[in-house]
Amino acid sequence: MNTRSKLFYGWYILGASFFILFFNSGARNAFGVMFKSMIAEFGWNRSALSSAFFLHMTVFALTIALAGRFYDRYGPKWVILLATLFLAFGYTLISTVTVFWQFYLYYGVLAAIGLGGTSVSLMATIATKWFDKRRGLAVSISLGGHCLGQFALVPLFTLFALHFGWRTSFFLIGMIMLVVNTALVLLVIRGDPKHLGYAPYGSEKEETTPGPVSADLQKDMGLKEAMHTPSFWFFLTFMFICGCGDFLVMIHLIPYVTDLGISPSTGGNMLAWFGFTSLLGILIAGPASDRFGCKIPIVITFLLRVLSFLLILRTQSLVSLYVFSLLFGLTCFVTAPLTPILASRLYGVSHLGYIAGFINTLHHIGGGFWAYVGGWVFDQTGSYRLAFILSAVISFIAAVCTLLVSERRQVSSSKSGSRLSQKENPTDPRDSR
Repeated sequence: MNTRSKLFYGWYILGASFFILFFNSGARNAFGVMFKSMIAEFGWNRSALSSAFFLHMTVFALTIALAGRFYDRYGPKWVILLATLFLAFGYTLISTVTVFWQFYLYYGVLAAIGLGGTSVSLMATIATKWFDKRRGLAVSISLGGHCLGQFALVPLFTLFALHFGWRTSFFLIGMIMLVVNTALVLLVIRGDPKHLGYAPYGSEKEETTPGPVSADLQKDMGLKEAMHTPSFWFFLTFMFICGCGDFLVMIHLIPYVTDLGISPSTGGNMLAWFGFTSLLGILIAGPASDRFGCKIPIVITFLLRVLSFLLILRTQSLVSLYVFSLLFGLTCFVTAPLTPILASRLYGVSHLGYIAGFINTLHHIGGGFWAYVGGWVFDQTGSYRLAFILSAVISFIAAVCTLLVSERRQVSSSKSGSRLSQKENPTDPRDSR
């Protein structure tokens, strides 16, 4: 087969990833949309409902790491299909909730497993393995589905919840995800390119035949080796903090603005435009990483977050709230395409699913924890102000940690004597940035 005569199959993979994440985004952001409606019906306080989200994010994060491990071993197809069954089952059961423990089980466990196996990080890893040339752009296109899904579906689900209730909305989300994901997995999603006899897009040849693992692949690091490098811990720290900011805002933005007297539909529109500008952030960050490396866009991201939180602490007008939503949205998913790209530059691609999955596990645990902190702070003080102050401080710390990452192929300190030095084993010129 001469793949030069037709469209490279990796572009179909990107398209399938785009649409999976489009609807995945609606499912993910439904919690913030339904937050106050569920409180009104059951009388739960914000810290209690936020604790269910914390459980959800913890299970979700652990599932990401496990899904990454299974992906490295078995490929993405069956991982995504099994996760979709959990997702659909969990969301449809949420519509039947009558007591709190049921919500803990259906949303906190079942839906979390489903979302973890169809997550942004897994789709980014898939795109990373299919593309060598223009990898940042390819990952950005794939993850753009998540941002456009938030832009298109959050206002739709907000209106739907206002007219038909949160129960019907959750049931609808579960059914949509079941149909869309199953169709795309069975018709489009395949294993890694090497399993199909392809080389990643942009390599010296577009087809290859399976063969023994090359010497370069043997030099790739696993998770245990990566843990012996200082950059890994700086990487984990800024990703944990990144998750804190992401999910504090995504979960509490609509409750926050409605506390200020703004209508739920306007709050939903703010969260939707938040998603649209996050698409712009992804489309800028991916190509920027191809040209300048990953550190520069990540540092800029955290500095913009500091400015965003300072803005919302200073003024809470309708204009300033929209500016906050747009500016913070611009930063929200920058690390999503850059995490597997940076991990592949530091440690190679042989264990990329597991390493990127582990890093994203900490990212989402941070998100769940900080979303809970936001709800707890509100219940204790009647305001989100302290949560915003702390978020500004840790965002600055994350910027510093990013600068301390050495963006070149790493050498494990436990095996430094048996590996070539950076000068003896030059890699992609971008790694020196």
